[in-house]
Amino acid sequence: MEIIGWVALVVAIVSLAAWRLTYTAARLDRLHGRVEGAMSALDAQLVRRAEASLELARSEALDPTSSLVLGGAATSSLEFADDEEVTSEVRVHGISPDRGAVESGLTETLQELLTPETVAHVREHSPLGSDCLDMVHRAGQRVQLSRRFYNDAARDVRRVRSKKMVRWFRLAGHTAMPESVEFNDEVPELRNP
Repeated sequence: MEIIGWVALVVAIVSLAAWRLTYTAARLDRLHGRVEGAMSALDAQLVRRAEASLELARSEALDPTSSLVLGGAATSSLEFADDEEVTSEVRVHGISPDRGAVESGLTETLQELLTPETVAHVREHSPLGSDCLDMVHRAGQRVQLSRRFYNDAARDVRRVRSKKMVRWFRLAGHTAMPESVEFNDEVPELRNP
């Protein structure tokens, strides 16, 4: 093989490697975009769930003690979400363990207060309370879905970033590795029987 043949072979190999690196970098960028979108959606759904819970607490459908406890848990969630430091941290690093604990607390409060007997009583005696229960239930389901979508996207990014080529050529740059979000998001049974 002459020198021209070797040069052509080297150019072809370098071109193929450059294409592969470009393709992988673009894929990783899309995956990071998906993680950011899923995190924004999860954050929005957590706020909606807290707002729906607060509306239920203010509807006077629950007894005063339950309303106070639920209102406190929902307000804690909303205050945590509204904090500017937390908002910018969510955009960069995702949901912190502290926020996860607050959201788990709201979930546990909903589970403890909204027993089947309480739900049946509210549905029977308060049309506004019944509507609020439906909103809380739908918001809780959306939180579950959003968290699953985020965790799936984060897992995909971690899988791609674990490949040798991505690490060797530092294709992820300085982007933080997304972590999965774990908190109790089990929705109590609030639907109409």
